[in-house]
Amino acid sequence: MDRRPTVRFGGIGDEAAPDLAGQLDALEQLGWSELELRTVDGIWIADLPLGRVTALARTLRRRGVRVCGLASRIGNWASDVTDGHGPEERELAALAERAALLGTDRVRVMSYPNGTGLPAAEWRRRVLERMRRVAAGAGRGGLVALHENCAGWGGASAENALDLLASVDSPGLRLLHDTGNGAAYGYDGFELLRRTVGHVDHVHLKDAVGHGADTRYVLPGAGDARLAESLRLLTARGWRGVWSLEPHLATRPHQGLAADGGTDSGFVAAGRALTDLIEREVLPHSPGWRLVPGGLVRDASVPRATDGRSTDEQVTDEWVAGGPVAGASVAGGPVAGGPVAGASAAREGAVSDAH
Repeated sequence: MDRRPTVRFGGIGDEAAPDLAGQLDALEQLGWSELELRTVDGIWIADLPLGRVTALARTLRRRGVRVCGLASRIGNWASDVTDGHGPEERELAALAERAALLGTDRVRVMSYPNGTGLPAAEWRRRVLERMRRVAAGAGRGGLVALHENCAGWGGASAENALDLLASVDSPGLRLLHDTGNGAAYGYDGFELLRRTVGHVDHVHLKDAVGHGADTRYVLPGAGDARLAESLRLLTARGWRGVWSLEPHLATRPHQGLAADGGTDSGFVAAGRALTDLIEREVLPHSPGWRLVPGGLVRDASVPRATDGRSTDEQVTDEWVAGGPVAGASVAGGPVAGGPVAGASAAREGAVSDAH
């Protein structure tokens, strides 16, 4: 029987420190035990020799820390949709080996920027072709590719994300939602989550103020990314999985910035601010949920409705349509819109131009 919290708190380690010891120390200060690995000592996880990965796995077991996922460079901000396939195929194979050693099957991917200025329809066609290959390769390696709403075609809008899932149509591809990326990429992150939440397997947590090139990342709860609303939406759904902290206060790989392992990384402060935000603005509107060491537990069982939906799904649909969550008021007033889009809506969704 799995006795872990319903929602487990963790973080992307190199946001706290470059070395594994510093990453684990930061998690320990917060009482968390889920680590998402991107780089160790400045080296991407796919590039670490297998011997080092084996040693990392031993250290993680000794410290009682579980790896909840691995970051890849596939389709990210440093790539282009016109690049050759070889590097991503090699990276996926390398990650499959390392994931097996580390006890995870989740790999973060993106969906290819269009730096060469291809027409929108051609960009979409190429992305879908590439992502079919990625999903198939992930499946062969025993992995699930988690597409993040970040760089690339699929991260530009909810329509594109749902189109991506429906067109690729593979169990090897799911969504990773980042709560703060909308600020930099020009969309409302909460609205994107509202439309895609049924397909989200993993969540990155950050908060931000400003837009586009003027985006500035701040402690959770201090920004305009509608973070608390997003977390309330997830609890209303009875969501299970990992909320992985990626505060971007000192580490932003796309800008060449990296934490030095000191207190200036802000990771621990961000974790504490997140916990405060959850206690203050999420739990009062989330009946049946409570804070426990390392995450959140949902105490009440969820009865099934006669139409096959869970009570959580019905509550979410009512809330998104404008009603409160289980009778509680929602800060900021009702949210306009219809039910959360499902797979059928994904197939009907129009393709929008990228931001």
